[in-house]
Amino acid sequence: MFDFLNPILGRHPERNKANVEIYTWQTCPFCIRAKMLLWWKGVNFTEYKIDGDEAARAKMAERANGRRSVPQIFINEKHIGGSDDLYQLNTGGQLDPLLAQPAVQG
Repeated sequence: MFDFLNPILGRHPERNKANVEIYTWQTCPFCIRAKMLLWWKGVNFTEYKIDGDEAARAKMAERANGRRSVPQIFINEKHIGGSDDLYQLNTGGQLDPLLAQPAVQG
């Protein structure tokens, strides 16, 4: 609706080609923080809400090298880490190049 504001605000959703997945709990402040950054960048992401679902949490931990805290974020199947890791990539200028890489079709 207000896409004309994207360039003015520094948002470039058209550059995002990656497949982004995030495991969350509904009331987790770190999850909300991570989703806000992804939203701000115009990223379409798949969210797995795993509140109280031990089977889903176990699957997440398997993918995340044993990490059981939320959020856990994956870009093109690569484990990025949690909210702090996502923000660190952004601050270091490494997030946008990751988001620009198209998802590998398998």
